[in-house]
Amino acid sequence: MPDDRHLLIVEDDVDFARALTRSFQRRGYRVDHAADAQAMEAILARATPGYAVVDLKLGQQSGLPCVERLHAHSRDMRIVVLTGYASIATAVEAIKLGASHYLVKPSNTDDIEQAFAKGEGDAGAPLSSRATSIKTLEWERIHEVLVETDFNISEAARRLGMHRRTLARKLEKHQVR
Repeated sequence: MPDDRHLLIVEDDVDFARALTRSFQRRGYRVDHAADAQAMEAILARATPGYAVVDLKLGQQSGLPCVERLHAHSRDMRIVVLTGYASIATAVEAIKLGASHYLVKPSNTDDIEQAFAKGEGDAGAPLSSRATSIKTLEWERIHEVLVETDFNISEAARRLGMHRRTLARKLEKHQVR
């Protein structure tokens, strides 16, 4: 059974994780931090948090396997994915794997707590009347391939038919952090 005041943060940026930890502790949460999947497994071996925040990109690895593992560990756990590399493809995959919400960085403690509180989707969410731009379509395709390749930049570049450095520059240029 999950502990409703226990939060697990899976984040490789130590400074960001430290800031989130302090902020959630001030709100009465007991917080554990894992910088990678291995550290996360060690925490899950001894506890079942009620909440988790998972970074989508953990070093050169995807955080999606962590989302899947957390959901398998406890179907009641509220999992929020944070990313500086937002795309529809990764949002869909995160939700399919068990995340309850997907937020773009920079997000703060208030945003994350609000996401934890949202248990259901909003059928009344407004639809955009604006057409999708070519740049957005390109960004979506890049992230779709990144997900397929488990964030392997070289393989993604090969599949997209572009040089690895070109893809790396596009990712750095478009990063929302």
